[in-house]
Amino acid sequence: MTILITGGAGFIGGHTVLAFLDRGEIPIVLDDLSTGNRAAVPSGVPFFVGDVGDAELVLRLVQNHRIDAILHFAAKIVVPESVADPLNYYHNNTVKTHTLLQAAVRGNVKHFVFSSTAAVYGNPSFTPVSETAAPAPLSPYGRSKLMSEYMLVDARAAYNLRYVTLRYFNVAGADPAGRLGQSTPGATHLIKVALETALRRRSYMSIYGSDYPTPDGTCVRDYVHVSDLARAHLAALDHLRDGGESRTLNCGYGRGYSVREVVDAVRRVARVDFEIRQAPRRAGDPASIVANSDQLMKLGWKPELNDLPKMIEHAHNWEKKLTAGASGIGIHQRGHSVSVHRTMPSRTSRLHVQAGPATARTKVLRIHRVDRTKEKLDWIAIQLSGKFSIGPGMFSFALGVHLSKSNGTAA
Repeated sequence: MTILITGGAGFIGGHTVLAFLDRGEIPIVLDDLSTGNRAAVPSGVPFFVGDVGDAELVLRLVQNHRIDAILHFAAKIVVPESVADPLNYYHNNTVKTHTLLQAAVRGNVKHFVFSSTAAVYGNPSFTPVSETAAPAPLSPYGRSKLMSEYMLVDARAAYNLRYVTLRYFNVAGADPAGRLGQSTPGATHLIKVALETALRRRSYMSIYGSDYPTPDGTCVRDYVHVSDLARAHLAALDHLRDGGESRTLNCGYGRGYSVREVVDAVRRVARVDFEIRQAPRRAGDPASIVANSDQLMKLGWKPELNDLPKMIEHAHNWEKKLTAGASGIGIHQRGHSVSVHRTMPSRTSRLHVQAGPATARTKVLRIHRVDRTKEKLDWIAIQLSGKFSIGPGMFSFALGVHLSKSNGTAA
């Protein structure tokens, strides 16, 4: 029995790869590295760079490696981005899931575990919310995932593809052993953003909305440790392997924390204060959502890390490791031209930077990376803040900058 993990170089998928390795199973990983990081996948794990929307590639992997189970993580997940660019989300999250399902059916895959979201509930009328609540997503992101859920229900009826859909609540933390954490450049997860601010990689952080119908006016969320979530995928697959029926299940702890409560907890764990700025509500954000995960626990899931300070501590340890990764970098500036040199254990990378068109707050720079692989990054916008700082795409070291890639060919 061989497992294919799509998005296995990402935050949740990568931790699930570790969970399988910890119990002696070696999965196969498919990731296009648009947000994932090749370094997240341990050596010895078969890794393929590619798109889940490439039907022939997926079918070839399924047939060549005798795949009998797929765990599908690959997706876009940023709610405000989905509101601004809904068609991209429907294409990436729904159309590509359709293509993946077609390949799974053609390749006679037996089991499918799908990464869904609590965003399908919208603003539930009661909390904690159970799986019996009617879906009412507020964002294209939530709708793109719900459409994929419907496809799975129909695929089960027509093709006998058995599945478990896991509706995640807010995922946080990092591997307790320090092997992996959230490394995606520009990630919007609250705890990561707060820790980046605590570590002075951001000058401040924003709280979006202060007038929600919650005790302190900020959104309330159920935070689940990423390593516990990874083990939930193992429990789901074990259920299917044991002949269990298809299920749709919540994955959370059943305890909600407001944005302000989380920020205060980060301050306590990091032992540092930092600036908070109030911002307007974001489109698509529900006021409060907390999980009832009783059904998942009946399946055999036993959460071990249900502790907000511990989640923050693990994430803090990972962020400090990212910060330490900035060592060994030299920056040399001459006029509008900058050279960046970084020595790493496996190679030395040099960057040559030239200034391009600028706005009042953001200077656009042309970045060429020269190393053994002759890789090249396209335009990167860097928000300057007092000191000159820089970080190239997938390296994303802790240098206190905000990066946004456009038309880049990521390493």
